[in-house]
Amino acid sequence: MSDILVLYFSRYGATEALAREVCQGVDSVPGMSSRLRTVPAVSAVTEATEDSVPDSGPPYASLQDLKDCAGIVMGSPTRFGNMGAALQYFLDSTGSDWIKGTLSGKPAGVFTSTSSLHGGNESTLLTMAIPLLHHGMILVGLPYSEEDLASTTTGGSPYGATHVTWNRDVDELSAEEKRLAIALGKRVADVARRLAINT
Repeated sequence: MSDILVLYFSRYGATEALAREVCQGVDSVPGMSSRLRTVPAVSAVTEATEDSVPDSGPPYASLQDLKDCAGIVMGSPTRFGNMGAALQYFLDSTGSDWIKGTLSGKPAGVFTSTSSLHGGNESTLLTMAIPLLHHGMILVGLPYSEEDLASTTTGGSPYGATHVTWNRDVDELSAEEKRLAIALGKRVADVARRLAINT
């Protein structure tokens, strides 16, 4: 297994922009490659409102992606300090994989996007980490050896990569946000590669 699943939900494009930078980081690690997947939006309507295959962009994630991948980097926009319902809905479907230990021992990282600097990005990262820890995953963050963490005036956290839109176009990442997202992808892929070598 050399793929890292980059799994995200994005409503307006900002979280997807971060996901694509994470993929660059994963792909920069020799022998590793990113597998970009999204999840469909949820609806209060009881019947399905999304096609089973998206019209454009990456495919929807499946439980098979969890089995196939050596690690996960997961992202969501902030919803009142929590991950978006669409991503939570997908995670709620992974009970059988939790019982089987499908993700146990694999590395994971998290990323998020908010519209304001104190809009709940760190609490969102933590809420995404909780189900990954329940799955037995090894959480990988961003150390302060990443110099951008000390100088960024936009996104960035030791818990994971973040983006703050402010009044910019929602998918316009700052230089620091790009570098930190790339660093997160690279770190998760490198941990997965090292774990594979040592097993």
